[in-house]
Amino acid sequence: MERVLFRLDGTPIAVADLMLGATCLALVLLMVIAWSLLSRLRLERRRDLTRAFEDLSRQNAGLAGSVHSVAEVLGSRQADLARLVADRLDVVGSRLGAGLEASGRTAGEQLSKLNERLAVIDAAQARVAALTEEVVGLKDILANKQARGAFGQGRLEAIIKDGLPAAAFEFQYTLSNNTRPDCAIRLPGDPRVMIIDAKFPLEAFTALRQALNEETRKQALARVRADVGKHIKDIADRYFLPGETQDVAMLFVPSEALFADLHEYFDDLIQKAHHSRVIIVSPSLLTMAVQVMQAIVRDARVRDEAHVIQAEVRYLVDEVERLSARVAKLDAHFRSAQADVDQILTSTGKIGRRGARIDRLDFATPFTEICGAPFERAAE
Repeated sequence: MERVLFRLDGTPIAVADLMLGATCLALVLLMVIAWSLLSRLRLERRRDLTRAFEDLSRQNAGLAGSVHSVAEVLGSRQADLARLVADRLDVVGSRLGAGLEASGRTAGEQLSKLNERLAVIDAAQARVAALTEEVVGLKDILANKQARGAFGQGRLEAIIKDGLPAAAFEFQYTLSNNTRPDCAIRLPGDPRVMIIDAKFPLEAFTALRQALNEETRKQALARVRADVGKHIKDIADRYFLPGETQDVAMLFVPSEALFADLHEYFDDLIQKAHHSRVIIVSPSLLTMAVQVMQAIVRDARVRDEAHVIQAEVRYLVDEVERLSARVAKLDAHFRSAQADVDQILTSTGKIGRRGARIDRLDFATPFTEICGAPFERAAE
């Protein structure tokens, strides 16, 4: 049994009950203290929260002002940026437009130049096509013996007509033996004519160019020697007539290439032609010979017309003498006129100087020397 300390309203109170009550009372006190502490903490927390909210509100207000100022700055900067971008876009647009315009002009010029070059190319192509047709026609001409003779005759006539007067030559001239050379040229002071033949054998040269092996080449070489040698012999037999033709005749080769082949591969034919007094000429050599003949004709005509030239020169000398006399007369007139002009200039200079002195009242002779004598006599 526990010990009873005292009784409360008939209820025994033991030590354990007392301790229990003390404990409960202590717990209650602790709870009250805790509650008060909690209340104080809540109050302080609330005050802290209020101050924090107030600080936060102030910060929010400052932030709002900062945001507003930043928004205004950003707005102005955005407007400036927009203007700058617009200006830059305008500049870029203008540069781009100028560049595109320049590029367009350059492209247009290039296209025009290209069109011009294309036109030149088209014209050149047309000329090449025409030249091809002419080459084909020339091939056909050279393949036909009669047409080839007409071609050589045409070239011969063109060269002769360009260099000599009409009275100095004649085509298809008939000799006393009834032969008709292609051209006969009359030289001044010589009744004999110089014969030019334009019928050159070409078939052997064609066969030589088309030879595929050594055997056919040898045959073509032999044919060339035979044909050209026979033609040289025919010229020497037909066109050398004493007192009627010159001692030499010309064999006209209408191609520089054939002439070069003759001198390169057929020296024996060249020697035979020289021994037969037949000169083989190409178009260039014939042109030079015609120029020499033209000089001979001109010299002969000058000799024939020497008296006329002397009379004309004498007339020119007389005219020059009359012109010299007239120029001398004109020079004398000019000299007289110049002397008159010099005298006029001298008089005008004197008049000008006198006028200047009158204007300045500057007289070299004293007034008493001019007017003093009459006054002196009056005083006497």
